[in-house]
Amino acid sequence: MNKIEHIGIAVKSLEVSNVIFEKLFGVPRYKEEEVASEGVKTAFYQNGPNKIELLEATNPESPIAKFIEKKGEGIHHIAFDVDDIYSEIKRLKAEGFVVLNDKPKKGADNKLVTFLHPKSTNGVLIELCQEIR
Repeated sequence: MNKIEHIGIAVKSLEVSNVIFEKLFGVPRYKEEEVASEGVKTAFYQNGPNKIELLEATNPESPIAKFIEKKGEGIHHIAFDVDDIYSEIKRLKAEGFVVLNDKPKKGADNKLVTFLHPKSTNGVLIELCQEIR
């Protein structure tokens, strides 16, 4: 793993949260997109070398909707940049981590992504991200 790629924050409303985060960072979001397969709309902010992803559910059955229902708004996941997501999946499974999807999916911000189950990472949902080349 190279670096923290971004921190994902679950929000009830991108419209409301974008106002807050634009004031906080002093810059507008650089990207907003929907990932229909995950039932989520995202907004990305760059703050120096760091990125924040806001996530709003687009349907009540999405993982983000269920997260907010259970825990409320807040930090949802920490994403790490990797060079080869396939070898990282293999390595982490061999180390005993629970990988939620063996094959990476297309995620937001031009990334291939997979997640590690929080039960194998001290309660923190970990996302692996590889830039699509």
